[in-house]
Amino acid sequence: MKSLPKVTINEGLCKGCGLCVAACPKNLIAISKDKINNNGFRPAVSVGRDTCKGCAFCATMCPHMVIEVE
Repeated sequence: MKSLPKVTINEGLCKGCGLCVAACPKNLIAISKDKINNNGFRPAVSVGRDTCKGCAFCATMCPHMVIEVE
């Protein structure tokens, strides 16, 4: 059985720029509406894993390197 890709976002370091949101072809990342990290930013959050292709476009676009795709 093939395991699904896992997207990990370090919400504490995310600055909420939204580049990962724009890069995801499946719209599986969003900027949080209810979380604010210790730096005062609304971080990106994973909103769906079941259809992730593991393309890692989100991680590639992140200028702060806070996203990891396994």
